[in-house]
Amino acid sequence: MSKPINTFRDLIAWQKAMAFVTEIYRITRTLPKEETYGMASQMRRAAVSIPSNLAEGHAHRSRTEYGRFVQISIGSLHELDTQLEIAVNLGYLTPSSYAELQEKVRELERMLTSLHQKLIRPPDFPKAQ
Repeated sequence: MSKPINTFRDLIAWQKAMAFVTEIYRITRTLPKEETYGMASQMRRAAVSIPSNLAEGHAHRSRTEYGRFVQISIGSLHELDTQLEIAVNLGYLTPSSYAELQEKVRELERMLTSLHQKLIRPPDFPKAQ
């Protein structure tokens, strides 16, 4: 049986997104100095946006509004995914580091998509048998 979700901190997606932010900050420290205000900054903003929008959406207490914020989180995740691919194409990330990050991106994407689907389904929608 799963734990009840009382705050956004109880969401496993939020917890994983927070851990991912930390990882992105570590990675962006290794980017070339000339990328400090370019790619590194953009990647950090996109990463921070993922858990931030989950938290903000949870605060609204409306399924529709919450779903909209989850969609924004998904968009930020896709933005970050694109930036990671650019970083590997420019040689800033190794293919193996990129592959590890891609696994985390896909896991977060599945979790956020599932959360979004649950939020847009009517509350009394019967579960599939």
